[in-house]
Amino acid sequence: MDFPSRGFGQDAQISPARPVPGAGPCGVNRFLSLLHSISSGLSDTELSSMKFLCRDIISKRKLEAVQSGRDLFSILIEQQNIADDNLEFLRRLLQHIRRGDLLSQLAKFEEEEPCAPDDQPDGHEQRLLKAAVLVIHDNVGREWKRLMRELGMPEVKLERIETDYRDKLSEQVFQALRQWQSWKGKDAKVADLIQALRGCNLNLVADRVEGKISELNTGTR
Repeated sequence: MDFPSRGFGQDAQISPARPVPGAGPCGVNRFLSLLHSISSGLSDTELSSMKFLCRDIISKRKLEAVQSGRDLFSILIEQQNIADDNLEFLRRLLQHIRRGDLLSQLAKFEEEEPCAPDDQPDGHEQRLLKAAVLVIHDNVGREWKRLMRELGMPEVKLERIETDYRDKLSEQVFQALRQWQSWKGKDAKVADLIQALRGCNLNLVADRVEGKISELNTGTR
């Protein structure tokens, strides 16, 4: 089983932890609640196995101080190995220790809508975004990283997607677009996608997005 290691060696520069979104009106941060639940369900043997699998991305000194799943997850968040919109590494850990029940919790978290609707585009814009994303996913191909850079996505996120979904181009494109929407929140706009496509000279894809959006807007009148 492959675990991402590029850029996360023991001597690597560790970026500051970014704020984890998702608290909203529900009062409890969904992502932290998920990690707390997973941590509570781990046996000492399972925690030991997970620590072993992390030895290439977490220094020995830090691993020796880990006494619980919460300790381990805090480090992984700090090093940006896991985030509310990037659970692939956590999924691999849970697959390795064969905890299907915890994997089910993970899947449920990903399927549920966040508790902060104020941080999402309005309903009409979400419908337009969904349509635009489908068109881009089917047409942008290997130019996805170029597009994401034009949209301002941090390079570390792009490298993480490429590593986590190596040799799976379709999934790389899907995850990149999904994470862009999550990153932008209510500021995610179809107009920005079209502008970025044209900025990359992907004019045919931009035309197709505009055509699809025009169809949807005409149909809602």
